[in-house]
Amino acid sequence: MTKKPTFSREAFAFLNYTLLILTSAAMLLPFLHIVAGSLSSGSALSQGKVTIFPVEFTLINYVGVLKNMAIWKSFGVTVLLTVGGTAINLFFTSLMAYALAKNELKGRSFILLLVVFTMIFQVPIIPGYLLVKSLGMLNSLWALIIPGTISAFNLIIMVSFFRQIPEGLVDAAKIDGAGEYRTWWSVVLPLSLPSLSTVGLFYAVGHWNGYFSAIMFIRNPALYPLQVKLRQLLVDGDTQGVAQSVSLTLQSAEGIKMATIMVATLPILFVYPLVQKHFIKGAMLGSVKG
Repeated sequence: MTKKPTFSREAFAFLNYTLLILTSAAMLLPFLHIVAGSLSSGSALSQGKVTIFPVEFTLINYVGVLKNMAIWKSFGVTVLLTVGGTAINLFFTSLMAYALAKNELKGRSFILLLVVFTMIFQVPIIPGYLLVKSLGMLNSLWALIIPGTISAFNLIIMVSFFRQIPEGLVDAAKIDGAGEYRTWWSVVLPLSLPSLSTVGLFYAVGHWNGYFSAIMFIRNPALYPLQVKLRQLLVDGDTQGVAQSVSLTLQSAEGIKMATIMVATLPILFVYPLVQKHFIKGAMLGSVKG
């Protein structure tokens, strides 16, 4: 028998939906303002006419950004860091998760306890810097990849997923003569696409938005990722190089900043729809049981 909705339930649902709509609007409106500003003329921006719709529509801000070679170099560094770093992260995280998913592994519980310990007590800044320096990784992209090769949170998600793979499939592979590495590569990983997509997206977003490690370990401007270049534009106001690439009156420093933000944001936003199905499935399955 279906229960009739009561007044209290309807009131709670109304308040809940209203709160969610207001929260979504609070997060969406600033983004729409950035989009509109990046597509508006400098005069409209300086006069404060731009809200969430472009005023005096123009693409000149994007032309200035895309013609600036320094931004393209930073964009290339970020793409390389994101693709290469994510591949390394997934490789080592899946290897460790495969081992920790086995009940027969001696010391498994203690190792997992150490993993959780790193989530609570992270490496202090100065010892971490000295370690990277002693390993000779300063001023290299390895300094942005190696220290965070395995994330404790992502590892736990993958361990939970691997433990749900039927043992019969693994045993069948071993009966056919497959070793541990062959079983991991040919059986476990193909069945773990939702988990790999979920964890891979977490890693990719972390690399794409990485900023603090770059300003701490990188001194060579040629190796600056996109977020550091974005900081130079927004905080230091270093828009002169971009403005010189297109000398038109419709261009403005604020418009350049907004266009740069969009250039740095849109690529990673386009990735999510491609892995959305696997991401949702992986997130749900990884949270069912450990």
